[in-house]
Amino acid sequence: MDTHLRLRPARAFSGGEEPAYPFEWPTWAVAVAVYGGWLALVWHAASLPWSVVLPAGAWLTAWHGSLQHEAIHGHPTRSARLNAALAWLPIGLWMPFSIYRRTHLRHHAAAHLTDPLADPESFYVLPEEWRRMGRVRRAAHVVNHTLAGRLVLGPALMAGRFWLDEARRLSRGDLTNGRVWSSHAAGVAAVLWYSAFVCALPVWDYVVLFAYPGLSLTLLRSFAEHEPSSSECRRTAIVAGGPFSRLLYLNNNLHAVHHAFPALPWYALPRAWRTAGRNAFFGPDDPPRHRSFASIAARYLFRLRDHPVHPAGCESRSFE
Repeated sequence: MDTHLRLRPARAFSGGEEPAYPFEWPTWAVAVAVYGGWLALVWHAASLPWSVVLPAGAWLTAWHGSLQHEAIHGHPTRSARLNAALAWLPIGLWMPFSIYRRTHLRHHAAAHLTDPLADPESFYVLPEEWRRMGRVRRAAHVVNHTLAGRLVLGPALMAGRFWLDEARRLSRGDLTNGRVWSSHAAGVAAVLWYSAFVCALPVWDYVVLFAYPGLSLTLLRSFAEHEPSSSECRRTAIVAGGPFSRLLYLNNNLHAVHHAFPALPWYALPRAWRTAGRNAFFGPDDPPRHRSFASIAARYLFRLRDHPVHPAGCESRSFE
């Protein structure tokens, strides 16, 4: 198993000096901005034009997802329970935080990123699964490998597949996630109660203006961050991005750096990228690099990025 990208300690990138702020105040500031902005926007949403609410709602929902990602990786406190409490509220509605935490940590532990058998966050399918699919499902997967498809259809496919898997688990009598879903249902009820009964924003409007476009914006970040390769270094990409995308995604667009040093807080990732020697940092191969999300859109908006069938099928097969 290749492990050199996953086992570097957080202090390894700059001679043992990890950039830090007292109490991790940048992450606390993001949390205040996310929740304060969300409360204020939902409060006024019924009286604002949709052209204002939609982009702001998508931003805040996706930003909250970035905050959840920080909490999964141990920020802003040393207490996993406190971090989970900070990120738990399901503003995006669709996935319980504890399941997200579990699957995302499995993603980081995967021996072969993008392999559907090893990586729970893979967007690829096995050849045998592809052969069993009908035309409609195949077409949906193909469209989902264009950026336009990922943004428009991707949230429905992602949430639908997750809910179907959970329903199948329940139908088998597996109640492993029972308490998780009970807690999540209480959180969703609180979010929708505030939206519909306190702020007079109907549930459907909240889904259309906040939850769905928020997941779509998150999928913009993940569209190009992983790709199949025989080289571990080339399975995770760098998107340089600009100040707005870096803030929205809390520098997770520097995804290869994050995978190399998953314990680093978001505000330390740019320095890690700047100060580490490229070859010493990643090994013999450079990760795929993109200048911006606009450049990704220009190339893949209506063009297939790659085929949804994973080229290796599973980690035991060769990419050659």
